[in-house]
Amino acid sequence: MEHVQTALWVVMLLVALAFIFDFMNGFHDAANSIATVVSTGVLKPGQAILFAAFFNFVAIFVFHLSVAATVGKGIVQPGVVDTHVVFGALVGAISWNVITWYYGIPSSSSHALIGGIVGAVIGKSGAGSLVAAGIWKTVVFIFVSPLLGFVLGSLMMVIVAWTFRRMRPSKIDKWFRRLQLISAGAYSLGHGGNDAQKTIGIIWMLLIATGYVSATDTSPPTWAIVCCYMAIGAGTMFGGWRIVKTMGQKITKLKPVGGFCAETGGALTLFLATAIGVPVSTTHTITGAIVGVGSTQRASAVRWGVAGNIVWAWVLTIPASAFVAAIAYWISLQVF
Repeated sequence: MEHVQTALWVVMLLVALAFIFDFMNGFHDAANSIATVVSTGVLKPGQAILFAAFFNFVAIFVFHLSVAATVGKGIVQPGVVDTHVVFGALVGAISWNVITWYYGIPSSSSHALIGGIVGAVIGKSGAGSLVAAGIWKTVVFIFVSPLLGFVLGSLMMVIVAWTFRRMRPSKIDKWFRRLQLISAGAYSLGHGGNDAQKTIGIIWMLLIATGYVSATDTSPPTWAIVCCYMAIGAGTMFGGWRIVKTMGQKITKLKPVGGFCAETGGALTLFLATAIGVPVSTTHTITGAIVGVGSTQRASAVRWGVAGNIVWAWVLTIPASAFVAAIAYWISLQVF
């Protein structure tokens, strides 16, 4: 009986740690949701975070749990995951989030979590325990999501510029200040839909590993779904302000029309990825879209040095979080 109670406490603590990661995910990625709409002056920061948090949570009613299924069942072979693996994965992901937030680097919470899972699993039983298809799908979209964001963002900008070429700039600005509310809402909806499901997935993975739910269940418990969407919305409300300036102004200067095109391109990319069950980076996506919008003006409109620093953070995210996760897994074995 005492052993059962101890196991339950361990699971509860790991679920709490997962919620902390989810909160930090929203906190860290809030900049992605609000940077464009704040930098263009359409919404004040306080208004923007409440707006984004609302749509983060509303996503619970819009998207199927395809991403959660990929994370929960499609990355690691059945029977490999245990509480030590989950602990290592979460510590690796949270550590990388804290480091990149502190230095104001827009990195990927999503890939930090994937890297954490990979590192902890390799630390336990080697790379053969990973599901190659799930890993490769995620890795491919490291490149596809920013590229698609770039293409859609720049394409939207060209279409808008051609459509409204005869309209006065002041009138265009007035129209797109209103339209940017729609695009910002859509992007925050996509952010919540894709990112909250990653935490749902790791909680699902934990509950399957500890026998609290069956591996044959088609969805995780309702409480896990609701709590994860609430946690990411709460994290967004507190906002990662260190990253807002980088995303909103340092890459390229945005006006409402550019903000609308970047958010729309980013939102479409997130909708597609979530529909096919790929855990993508909202940071990668919106950065690609912002660069795409800036590049339609002229190549010099994009600060390529800043963009290059962000890309380096992307490259390092999975190996860095995997390394920390492997160490955390080893420490967990020694302590627990």
